[in-house]
Amino acid sequence: MTTDENLAAVVSTTQGDYRVVVGRGVIDDIGPEMKSAGLSGRAFLVADVSMFPTAVHRTHEALERAGFVTNVMTLELSERVKNMETVLDIYQWLSEHRAERIDTVVAMGGGVAGDLVGFVAATWLRGVPVVQVPTSLAAMVDASIGGKVAVNLPAGKNLVGAFHQPKLVLQDVDHLKTLPAREMAGGFAEAIKHGLILDADLLDTFEKNADEMQSLETDLAVRTIRRSVQIKAEVVSADEFERGETRILLNYGHTIGHAIEAVSGYGEYLHGEAVAVGMMAAAGIAQRLGMIDAELVDRQRAVLQRYSLPVTVKGVTAEQLIEATKTDKKNRGGNIRWVLLEGPGKSVTRRDVPEDVVREAVEAVIE
Repeated sequence: MTTDENLAAVVSTTQGDYRVVVGRGVIDDIGPEMKSAGLSGRAFLVADVSMFPTAVHRTHEALERAGFVTNVMTLELSERVKNMETVLDIYQWLSEHRAERIDTVVAMGGGVAGDLVGFVAATWLRGVPVVQVPTSLAAMVDASIGGKVAVNLPAGKNLVGAFHQPKLVLQDVDHLKTLPAREMAGGFAEAIKHGLILDADLLDTFEKNADEMQSLETDLAVRTIRRSVQIKAEVVSADEFERGETRILLNYGHTIGHAIEAVSGYGEYLHGEAVAVGMMAAAGIAQRLGMIDAELVDRQRAVLQRYSLPVTVKGVTAEQLIEATKTDKKNRGGNIRWVLLEGPGKSVTRRDVPEDVVREAVEAVIE
């Protein structure tokens, strides 16, 4: 059983409470953790093919050791295939194996795996348990926690989805060693975001320890990831269905970020890269509204660049990005809810941002 020194948080939701475990080598404890969460039946492990064979085999063996008869499906999981066609392929596989409501789907991979496989679990037989095993930093600190599952449509990202909370989130930091440098950088964008919007001390940690954080070799790296996870868990527990003003703060940088992804065809920029540029646009809006000064904008730019993240975008126009923001799910009555900084670790939402201010800020991040 995983010791509680690796317990980052317990997320409280209307669908039940669940543990988020963060540590090194904790994948070996997935079986006992699942049993402790009250899960039984068979395990249906759906993994990104990039984790095959070593990590998938290790997970399979850990599940079998705990008595879970385990079936494994590996496939390419990217934004390009995060659609209903891939969902149907997984449904077909579950159907062939006669997966039942007592069984558990295990999603292993990055944010796309969590979103897409989580959506399958939410809809198969009107919902079966899901365990999230995020293997990218972005998925660890953000996507795997909170139960938001979805697939893309040509009209936009994550337009078809549900809230389907996991029964367990197990994060093995050793999996991050398999990530390309660009994927790691994208994950740091989400973690740094937590510091910018809610925790000035966390922001300081990322600024002062960039080399140590990016090496992932020290306990500080694990503790910092765990702290970022705690922030996400606290926000989800406070605002499970994104109805208040709390959870929406996690979308800092995402309005323009999602627009960049959509306009560039979900392939040119990784999610974290697009969010980094989106955060620069949002900071530009806040500065133009007199909410923050140039010093904080420069500070944000510097920390993002220190983690090899882009702060500008090319190949798109301001008009394309602004038009793409109009399909954002956070809009109400046609008005965009912007998440804007008031200071380091302080953020608010605003619906009264003039379009000319948005246009100026967006133009400023286009090369």
